[in-house]
Amino acid sequence: MTSPRSTYRLQFRNGMDFARAQQLVPYLKQLGISHLYASPLMTAVSGSTHGYDVTNPNEIDPALGGLDGLRRLADTLHTHDMGLLLDIVPNHMAASLENPWWRSVVAWGAESVFARHFDIDWSQKLTLPFLGKGFAEELADETIRLTIDPQHDTIALAYHDTFYPLHPSTSQALLQEAGIIATPSSPAMDPQGNAAFSTALSDSAARSTLENHLNTLSAQPDRITAIHAAQPWKLMDWKTASRHLSYRRFFEIAGLAGLRVEDPAVFDDSHRLTLDLVRAGIVDGLRIDHVDGLADPAGYLGRLRAAVGPDVYIVVEKILEKNEPFAADWPVAGATGYEFIASLADALADNMEGGRLAAAFLPLKDKEHRGSYTEEAKASKQQMLTDNFEGEMHRLAALAKGVADLSQADFSRSVLTEAIRAIIIALPVYRTYITPAGVTERDRQLLAAARQAAQGTTQPEAHEAIDLIWEILVDDCVAGAYEACAEFRSRFQQLSGPIMAKALEDTLFYRENAFIAANEVGGNPGEPASGPAAFHAAMRVRLETMPRGLSATSTHDTKRGEDARARLYTLSEAPNLWIAGVGRWKTLNGRFRQPHDGRSVPEPDVEWLIYQALGGVWPISGRAHLGKRMTAYVEKALREAKIDTNWNQPDVHYEQKVMRFVEEILRHEAFLSDFEKTLSPFIDAGLLNSLSQTLIKLTAPGIPDIYQGSERSDFSLVDPDNRPLLDVASLTVPKQSHALREVFADYKQWLTATVLATRNAAPQLFDGPYRPLELSDGGRQAIAFLRGTPEAFAITIVPRLAFGRTAHGRMCLRDEAMQDISITIPVEYEGRSVRSALDGRTIKLGGALPLTDALSGAPVALLLGV
Repeated sequence: MTSPRSTYRLQFRNGMDFARAQQLVPYLKQLGISHLYASPLMTAVSGSTHGYDVTNPNEIDPALGGLDGLRRLADTLHTHDMGLLLDIVPNHMAASLENPWWRSVVAWGAESVFARHFDIDWSQKLTLPFLGKGFAEELADETIRLTIDPQHDTIALAYHDTFYPLHPSTSQALLQEAGIIATPSSPAMDPQGNAAFSTALSDSAARSTLENHLNTLSAQPDRITAIHAAQPWKLMDWKTASRHLSYRRFFEIAGLAGLRVEDPAVFDDSHRLTLDLVRAGIVDGLRIDHVDGLADPAGYLGRLRAAVGPDVYIVVEKILEKNEPFAADWPVAGATGYEFIASLADALADNMEGGRLAAAFLPLKDKEHRGSYTEEAKASKQQMLTDNFEGEMHRLAALAKGVADLSQADFSRSVLTEAIRAIIIALPVYRTYITPAGVTERDRQLLAAARQAAQGTTQPEAHEAIDLIWEILVDDCVAGAYEACAEFRSRFQQLSGPIMAKALEDTLFYRENAFIAANEVGGNPGEPASGPAAFHAAMRVRLETMPRGLSATSTHDTKRGEDARARLYTLSEAPNLWIAGVGRWKTLNGRFRQPHDGRSVPEPDVEWLIYQALGGVWPISGRAHLGKRMTAYVEKALREAKIDTNWNQPDVHYEQKVMRFVEEILRHEAFLSDFEKTLSPFIDAGLLNSLSQTLIKLTAPGIPDIYQGSERSDFSLVDPDNRPLLDVASLTVPKQSHALREVFADYKQWLTATVLATRNAAPQLFDGPYRPLELSDGGRQAIAFLRGTPEAFAITIVPRLAFGRTAHGRMCLRDEAMQDISITIPVEYEGRSVRSALDGRTIKLGGALPLTDALSGAPVALLLGV
């Protein structure tokens, strides 16, 4: 089974199925891709747009073509000497009645054979937070009734079009009331709880009698209330999920319930088809979604590795903070590449920007959110823990209280809650990896620093409680003495990751908008770009720790497309020009603002965001109809920021006024003309950035990953804007062309195919050492690095900081921008002849290679010494 040399991420669903993907394979072969990288393919909720809401982990979704369709796709790939990398979802499944396991749990409660498959607290009823209002209110509105589920032949409480099955004992009693005899069933023999009733209701007369009886009962609210109270579950207002939920959810999504894959039986049941596909050679590699959500990631990965064997390629979705090492003991190739994107910011953004964008943005912010980035990050975590994850915090505090009581430590639950909250807020990474085997020294140090920081931000009465939480987490003697400690450790670690993700990626990144190019998953907008030296250091670490990890520039979860981000990097090169432009645009568009609750909207910081987001997606030439895309983005951005509106309690009138502002400015000719003129040099520099970023990805340590369609261009906004259906029929690799602005997409696609062909022909060039090459200007105008050894090597040379330095109409640096700049060639490579992979030129290397000779009028250069 071969390891990938490159991957192409394809989002299935929304029109993309196996038959359509088969048509794409010859093109992917022509592009140079070694592995198709598929989004989740198991059966998901009807109408799912992404596939992460799995309802059956042991069935390929019939809507995509089923198992036979997948086999045909795999056969086509293998015929073209390509493989298949599959995204799987071990952390959770859909909490949907379409899910047979979940349906069984709803029907039987704790008696279900699947009751322990899900991470459910069975000391209470199963909570089902899917009502629009409270149960009593819905009942009064006559939206809840007793009826027969027409699809499953069970008695159910129906809420609109959803039928919640009653416990079989309740159904048995109701049948008896109606004078119908049914044989009692058991969870083992009848997991769905409907076999006996289907037989009883096969008689049309009996069915009619029961329907009449249920209609009579539905008119009796007290009886419905009593029947509801007798179930192993309770229906709740969806807005209560953050405060009280009996099962672990994925982030804030109550419709996704956590699985207990740490249990070997659950692992086996949920991975049966996945393992069959791997063993049959249909699937060649696996991508593990949300590994940080698992109780024991290392244990899970070890079990998976043992099941698939040593040669199957595995990567994990893991968000690494800057300078956070990848777990060396995980038996996988690496992560999916968000850390690579963060490193590109160091390479391509101007590390000498000096904070001018941040200084201009700060006065625009809401007065309540004008702290430093670090302060606002803590505040966002505080908000998540207090409001959005209140229920999870309550459960952790209850566990800690149990340990405190047993150890005769006199702490109230509120003080323990404050202590837990303070440590999570202070934790600088998504999570730690404490296991029953113990605590690593790195995790001990991280938690020690978090403990110290937490004690510096809390009242003295919480300090001893913080010490207790620290002991539960890192002291194996304490953990061994109290049974609840193991669960506390697990749940603490499973919670800290979602808090970091929701506080930063889905809150702060929509508030701190000074320089939105840096607001990317795995990035840290609070720190300025560090420059080429930091990029080179990161690549060396990457080669050492995960040389086979994926190198991404766009994914289905990135905050914007790679080319939009590359363009926005250039704002750091000319911040004063951009700031002046924003000042003019605010004046030009002032008449489109509207009053709302005593203020003018959009607020200054929101308006700033609108202009940057618009700048990122603006067409290279001409004008496109951006209204629908931009208004959808703005609505999402406002809700994610959680300042004046949010997903749970949207202020629709406020949102509509801001969206109307966007629509109006996109019809305002004076603004559009000024915006277009101001943006033009940023577009030019951004296109060159895009090509630099592309060549870096294709030649730096790691496996280049190409998100669907981005080999041509990706000027998308956040999802769902970044998930268009590929026009399969029109895709073909173009011939080499001049690097003109108007053919950017063709040139980028050609560049990708050309470099991938080079990788495929001489993989050893890109598997060897990584060596930064010094430039005479200190790396201001370009970045260069060497891969390989004197026997066989490749040199990558790309421009940076090209604002105002590009040739007119062309995607390349002007000669005067490169004047007197040279690349230092290591002595052992002097005298070697190299061939340009892009134009076939031959160059003999001396001690210094002039940048003008290296690029020779091209956007970027890849020089091969073989």
